Amino acid sequence: MARAGLTTERVVRAGAELADEIGFEHVTPTELAKRCGVKTASLYSHVSNAHELKTEIALLALAELADLAATAVAGLAGKDALIALANVHRDYALEHPGRFTAARFRLAPEKASTSAGVRHAELTRAILRGYDLAEPHQTHAVRLLGSVFSGFVGLESAGGFSHSTPGSQESWTEILDALDVLLRAWPRTK
Repeated sequence: MARAGLTTERVVRAGAELADEIGFEHVTPTELAKRCGVKTASLYSHVSNAHELKTEIALLALAELADLAATAVAGLAGKDALIALANVHRDYALEHPGRFTAARFRLAPEKASTSAGVRHAELTRAILRGYDLAEPHQTHAVRLLGSVFSGFVGLESAGGFSHSTPGSQESWTEILDALDVLLRAWPRTK
């Protein structure tokens, strides 16, 4: 990246690329400055510190994930929408491991409430309405789906399924089938 072309957007995008390469937890202004070919101080006109850099990468990842999910589930309902949403998470995590980790970065409440995470949660809730889940069951189901998607892709990315059979794709398909059955039969009592 040319020094003259340094903008906040380019700094954040370069940070996201770096996160995918070395891991989100290892992204620092110093490492990013090396990547951009500038002194660390040059980055501080675009991000004030390491926490802000990580926050901005998280916001970018949430926006990318929400955009991909919205496109994937458009026009789908029920199990088809569930599978499309799940596959977006899995594909994004495998293609962008650092960004996927960033999407789970704890944001300050004011940042979280205006982030694309809200849009993503609304999309997940829209899918769950197809399963006729009202509150508080819908919130429990949102948390279940997030836990399953993140947990599976985290283990898969770390090689947790590479030494056994059946393969991870077969397990993924069966897990999604089981989630669909569970969501259809969700207990409706408090």
